[in-house]
Amino acid sequence: MIRLGALLLVGALGACGGPSPYFRGIAPVRVTVDGSTFDLRRKGRLIEAVRRNPEYAPRLGPVAERAAVAMTQVSGCAVKEVRGDPALILGILACD
Repeated sequence: MIRLGALLLVGALGACGGPSPYFRGIAPVRVTVDGSTFDLRRKGRLIEAVRRNPEYAPRLGPVAERAAVAMTQVSGCAVKEVRGDPALILGILACD
């Protein structure tokens, strides 16, 4: 029983920090902006930023601004909108 619990814990922890299902299979581009490090993956007009570094009590506003800068650097496109939380941010790009 203890082995099963340990196996489930390892499996759950292994899922942390990975891409959402829509972006699986896309190699990430790692970018750091003002102390926040993101793994970015793009598919069409959508781009996902997974924050990789620990931050004390991160708020979406400041983290989303840094993610949008990283998204623009990687895609070359303006970011129309961002959604999500301080750990995983989805951006909608203004170009294809």
